[in-house]
Amino acid sequence: MQFKKIMIGASLALSIGLFAACGTDNSTKETKESTAKTTESSVDLNKLALPQLNDQVTDNEYLVEMDTTKGSIKIKLFPEQAPKAVENFVTHAKEGYYKDTSFHRVVKDFMIQGGDPKGDGTGGESIWKKGFKTEDSNQLYNIRGALSMARAASRSSNGSQFFIVTNNKDVSDGLPIQYYPEKIIERYKNGGAPQLDGEYTVFGQVTEGMDVVDQIAAGEVKDNGSGEESTPTDPVKVTEIKILQEPKK
Repeated sequence: MQFKKIMIGASLALSIGLFAACGTDNSTKETKESTAKTTESSVDLNKLALPQLNDQVTDNEYLVEMDTTKGSIKIKLFPEQAPKAVENFVTHAKEGYYKDTSFHRVVKDFMIQGGDPKGDGTGGESIWKKGFKTEDSNQLYNIRGALSMARAASRSSNGSQFFIVTNNKDVSDGLPIQYYPEKIIERYKNGGAPQLDGEYTVFGQVTEGMDVVDQIAAGEVKDNGSGEESTPTDPVKVTEIKILQEPKK
């Protein structure tokens, strides 16, 4: 699917700056790519399966449990729609890559970001030791509770960092029906970040533990050195990510 870029006031400014310091260490050398997508989809979006809207885990999905110092978060992953991102995340999880990593970036009414072993947003790498491409899907969106890949400017700079969308404000107004399924527009009334759709890979959805996510999002933050209040004063850490269910073959 090709997405139309949605302009949503001040929140867009947050999204542009969100991933400037994440991804691989050489992210500053990468050429910024144009990602405007304005071609209307010929697919009937309202007939597509929308796996994020169902908390049940199907036979073709993963279920993982992210244990943190604030509590546990259960997340289902979508390997059919985002195979590279899921493989990367699951492999890292099994190998203990995320153990003791922190949610190093918390932006109020937007998202919490983690997955960086360095803990400052400049580290981390994929299981392939290089960046991989952003995966678009017309079945997955940055609704509240979405798990998505963080990256640098290049759409091929995905590494190990991820974020969970926390915004709970209604952002459905003005979303074009030619680019969004009606049920997704309805879900965006509960919050999300549609300005990121088509720009960052969505590969999972929180099914239990949004209260824990919200606790992390409510933590005290300080200036990150660039004028953004987003560095936690007492960062919450991931202690373990367990694979509770794998897709049936």
